[in-house]
Amino acid sequence: MRALNLTEIRNSSVLLSIREVVRIRDDRKKKDVGFFIPSVLSEEFDFFFQKAQKRKKTELLDRVARAQAKDPIE
Repeated sequence: MRALNLTEIRNSSVLLSIREVVRIRDDRKKKDVGFFIPSVLSEEFDFFFQKAQKRKKTELLDRVARAQAKDPIE
């Protein structure tokens, strides 16, 4: 996986030539900012993202159900 800094992302020719997932890095603060997903990979990423969102919601509902079981309403 390739890493780009924020100034490189601002250059549209660099941005349009990307065909892989790229890690975006803020070099001034020396930390990762996020990831860039090109449109070529958007379908696969959408599937992954929806699956991750569903997992988060399921975990939250499980926590709510466990909490409710410990403190039933009479």
